[in-house]
Amino acid sequence: MASLLSSDERLALATDLAQWSMVANRDAITRSYQFKDFKEAFAFMTQCALMAEQMNHHPEWFNVWNRVEVTLSTHDAGGLTKLDLDLARSMDRYANALLAK
Repeated sequence: MASLLSSDERLALATDLAQWSMVANRDAITRSYQFKDFKEAFAFMTQCALMAEQMNHHPEWFNVWNRVEVTLSTHDAGGLTKLDLDLARSMDRYANALLAK
């Protein structure tokens, strides 16, 4: 099982994952992505689903048309772990590549 983030690792959230924010009353992070249309949002979700499956670490997410809201937390660890940070970084990289087109 993955270990919860240390306080030093949590400090990195503010700079390294600045577009993500802490969820109130929960040890989790969240971010909303907005794409050109549903097709682009769905392509993002498909790519992220494949990454998440490889990591065996799955996001909580919600999609309406061009918007995808993501929440990450490692449920079996009871909060944020390195898995969440790794998945968040991967999601950001893929979203940035889509949005740069």
